[in-house]
Amino acid sequence: MAVALTPLAASKLTAAAAANPRLNPAEPAAKAVKYVEDAKHAQGATAGSRCANCALYEGASGSTQGPCQIFPGKDVMAAGWCSSWAPQM
Repeated sequence: MAVALTPLAASKLTAAAAANPRLNPAEPAAKAVKYVEDAKHAQGATAGSRCANCALYEGASGSTQGPCQIFPGKDVMAAGWCSSWAPQM
């Protein structure tokens, strides 16, 4: 049974190791594009726009956070928003 579970355990370890630190809204790069972790608090956001439905968001569907092309090596909140938001095509 241990042999059968080895690939599952390895995939969970790989996913955990691949997780990025979450972007801090106070970082200069985040401030430059007015990033907020909750689009409800974003000034200038179009109703319904959020990181999860942005063309630059690379997180898995249904995830609470994921990578963004604007912030390499960092995760953004799926519910977040920034001024670089672009609709998915």
